[in-house]
Amino acid sequence: MGLLDWAKSQFIDVIDWQDQTNDTILHQYDCRGNEIKNGAQLIVRESQSAVFIHEGELGDVFQPGKYTLDTNNIPVLTSLKSWKYAFNSPFKAEVYFVNTKVFTAQKWGTPNVFYVRDQDFGRVSLRAFGTYSFKVVDPGMFVQKVSGTKSQFKVNDISEELRSLIITNLIAAIGESKISLLDLAANYKTLGDICAKNLNTSDYGLQFTQFLINSISLPEELQKKLDEGTGMNMLGDMNRYQQMSMADAMKTAAANPGGGNGGGGMEGMMGMMMMNNMMNQQMQQQQMMNQQGYGYGQQPYGQQGYGQQAAPPPPMPASFYIAVNGQQQGPFPIQTLQQMMAQGQFDSSTLVWKQGMASWAAANTVPELSQLFAAAAPPPMPGVPPVPGA
Repeated sequence: MGLLDWAKSQFIDVIDWQDQTNDTILHQYDCRGNEIKNGAQLIVRESQSAVFIHEGELGDVFQPGKYTLDTNNIPVLTSLKSWKYAFNSPFKAEVYFVNTKVFTAQKWGTPNVFYVRDQDFGRVSLRAFGTYSFKVVDPGMFVQKVSGTKSQFKVNDISEELRSLIITNLIAAIGESKISLLDLAANYKTLGDICAKNLNTSDYGLQFTQFLINSISLPEELQKKLDEGTGMNMLGDMNRYQQMSMADAMKTAAANPGGGNGGGGMEGMMGMMMMNNMMNQQMQQQQMMNQQGYGYGQQPYGQQGYGQQAAPPPPMPASFYIAVNGQQQGPFPIQTLQQMMAQGQFDSSTLVWKQGMASWAAANTVPELSQLFAAAAPPPMPGVPPVPGA
């Protein structure tokens, strides 16, 4: 290399940067101690900005385009170097290319639970997760306050800082919104808009173009209670809840006829239990209806006229608990036990118990049930006259 070639290599005449990555926010052009030639070409591509720094001070910022560097288009740098007149010699400056594209699908989440005070549940711990997108809107500010003198600055270099900002603003947004925990899921967008607005007030030279909340999760114990309450509200009352539970059990048994305690027999048992519960509920409702309209001293105000004693409600039919495979089932009315006996699920040796009995006893020893097992007289044989008095 001759002296002339060496001298030419010390002067930079084209400055540009082609980004080959997806996560680089800032790249310092490698001058390697060389000076920038007067009249050098600066090429700034789309989604880029070029920032000139002279001795630690912010100089000129160039948007996408092709520039010839002279005193006409580097006025700030000209002022910093005290060029009162047009310069004709090379100069030194640090050149940073800032990527201004939108960096999408950045994940955020709370590393630990955070606490909020809710109007319904008091102090509750929460976790939250989501995504966000951002871009650099003020390259000069970003270089001054964020990247500093780093020659490369990537998304990971600022992601932790942004996550801290997000969590702080999210907690503040939930507190300011006064939204109940039960209504949080329906207001994710509202909270996201509040967070994005607050985040964009930061002086990092960044803009959050999108902020999404994917989930805000409640503690497992509280979520379980809410799910149970939701099921109760959907079914209306406890009676309907029990009926639906039995129906679900029947469906499970029907779908698995070979499993459990006999398949089809279990399905029939569940059906009878459900019918028995419904009968008991109807009788209780009828008894309550019979008692309605009574005033002081159990005097009715209805059709019988004031002062007349109403007829007492009919007695409740006897219901028995039964022991099946060491498990207590029931209570069942006698009619249900009769049906169960026909299906082979109840016999004279089955242990039974009802309110008032001292202990469990075989069914055929209980007076109310003994009639179920009384042997019927056989029909007369052909050609043999009936026994008198039979």
